Amino acid sequence: MPEIFWVVLVVIAVIIFLSVFLTFVPIGLWISALAAGVKVGIFNLVGMRLRRVVPSRIVSPMIKATKAGLDISINKLEAHYLAGGNVDRVVNSLIAAQRAEIPLEFERAAAIDLAGRNVLEAVQMSVNPKVIETPSVAAVSKDGIEVIAKARVTVRANIDRLVGGAGEETIIARVGEGIVTTIGSSESHKDVLENPDKISETVLNKSLHAGTAFEILSIDIADVDVGRNIGAQLQTDQAEADKRIAQAKAEERRAMAVAREQEMVAQVQEMRAKVVEAEAEVPQAISAAFREGKLGVMDYYNMQNVISDTKMRESISGMDHASTQKEEKPPIK
Repeated sequence: MPEIFWVVLVVIAVIIFLSVFLTFVPIGLWISALAAGVKVGIFNLVGMRLRRVVPSRIVSPMIKATKAGLDISINKLEAHYLAGGNVDRVVNSLIAAQRAEIPLEFERAAAIDLAGRNVLEAVQMSVNPKVIETPSVAAVSKDGIEVIAKARVTVRANIDRLVGGAGEETIIARVGEGIVTTIGSSESHKDVLENPDKISETVLNKSLHAGTAFEILSIDIADVDVGRNIGAQLQTDQAEADKRIAQAKAEERRAMAVAREQEMVAQVQEMRAKVVEAEAEVPQAISAAFREGKLGVMDYYNMQNVISDTKMRESISGMDHASTQKEEKPPIK
């Protein structure tokens, strides 16, 4: 009975040890590598585990590279993985570049991958150029007519400039700028409609791909439409603005005239008030003269007679003037 107990205990310990060993040491992956001719030791796989590296992320790309005839050390793959790169994508790009006879080294591909670029997509774009369609670009020709153009740009990736080179947004912006410049320098919008290839020629001659990660192969104008009459609209807006300015100036002159008229009315009223005030002082002066003996009763009556005579003469002269105007009026036919 004790012997059976120890046998069972040994068997359980062996099973636990094998489970832990097989979990920590990827025997199956090691056998696959040996079968593919990849020289990787069992202790290398254990070291990957200790360095927190997933062995399958290194061994599987290494197997593909070896089968494709690439000479890459497993240490470089592991270093790229630890740097945060995508080892599988880098190996796939190297295989694709080798098949397409594109010179690409592992260090260059790893640098492109670490820079955030898709190196495999870049290699594929070098073999199969990509077509970038620009949004609708509106520009105004010299005759004031708006022209809306849309272009398709065929580009090929330049692997040597992928690190530090501008992306697709810069290509689209530069092409749009070239379209606006070409349309803006045209004498008439009809010239653009008749010869849209002038836009392609002008844009291509400017070497817009300088400093970018691409090489422009061709620029094709996909669509050209006529938009609004910007020149007429600007003239209309200018006329409306001039009209508003003239109305404002007229309103200013009217306000100034009203202000002057009100000022004159105020002055007349002030003068009338002074006259009334002066007339009110006349009786007081006469009474003071009576009291002081400077004016007699007969003098007062004589003064009143003079005033009455003056008023009568003024009324007679006014009547004579009115009758004269009536006589000079021509008869009505």
